[in-house]
Amino acid sequence: MKKLILTAAVLLFLLPFKTNAQKSNAKKPNIIFIMSDDHAYQAISAYDDKLLQTPNIDRLAKEGMLFTNASVTNSICAPSRATILTGKHTHINGKVDNYFPFDTTQVTFPQIFKKYGYKTAMFGKLHFGNNPKGVDEFMILPGQGHYINPDFIFTNGDTITKQGYVTDIITDVSLDWLKEEASNDEPFMMMYLHKAPHRPWWPRPDKFKEFTKKTFPEPETLFDDYSNRGSAAKTAEMNLLTHMMYSHDSKIRPETLAKMEGKVLPVVEEFPNSFYGPYNRATVEQKALYDPVLDSINDFFYNNWPKMNDTEKMKWKYQRYMQDYLGSISSVDDNVGRL
Repeated sequence: MKKLILTAAVLLFLLPFKTNAQKSNAKKPNIIFIMSDDHAYQAISAYDDKLLQTPNIDRLAKEGMLFTNASVTNSICAPSRATILTGKHTHINGKVDNYFPFDTTQVTFPQIFKKYGYKTAMFGKLHFGNNPKGVDEFMILPGQGHYINPDFIFTNGDTITKQGYVTDIITDVSLDWLKEEASNDEPFMMMYLHKAPHRPWWPRPDKFKEFTKKTFPEPETLFDDYSNRGSAAKTAEMNLLTHMMYSHDSKIRPETLAKMEGKVLPVVEEFPNSFYGPYNRATVEQKALYDPVLDSINDFFYNNWPKMNDTEKMKWKYQRYMQDYLGSISSVDDNVGRL
């Protein structure tokens, strides 16, 4: 142990004394920044393998570093991204929530990389602003974006719909850019930013079919009533039974709900067009892949929901949530593997 400590101390002592020639000849590393959205650590098997296996993400932990003591400065979508880009707290960078405008005078880290000779790119979800600073080339989702046949804003300002599943498309474009840049001497920094697994979850059709057949372990807090918590926890929209929406989240068609009028309790407020908004982005061919699973979900709901007690309803909503959420994450892991 003493020898190891001594060796480390010697290295730390010697490192600052590299010559200028050594510094100028050092090759700048290429950097890929990978981000998924609303991805719980329990859904990364390097941390916890009870729910899902994520072998490709786990490889990053095995061959690199696994954070076991970290915190987030602001967990809301856009403010979190603004903090990552600026390295500053929310009250300093100005992005205090998803709606308050980002202070565009702030310096972002891609600008600094660009200043020091890097080619920079951003592909995927930014969630605020349509013209990221310090990025030579980008293809970003407007706002939250869509899972099915998503729209993208390009560097030239055009908005184009791309056919396919969002997680695959972001990876395809990132790989094309990397293949082109790999042969250049210029160092690069690429931001590879997934929409998944942000709500509302629409897994790719094959994952949708696979994961709706799975049953996942229930957490101890599934029936927590927050009676021993503060007012914030009691008022937050965290209860699956009363806040998880039928169409938006569980994929229950509005027609199914209409046939069950008076039988579907408790009443849950839906977002406008919450089912057909995402579903109607699909082509006829894509709908044909989704429909058998959607039919199965809706048939079960119609025939069984009125007979269920609240405990059974909570359990069913939890499984539907986990099936779609983890199915979306499975595609993220597949695509991290491709990258």
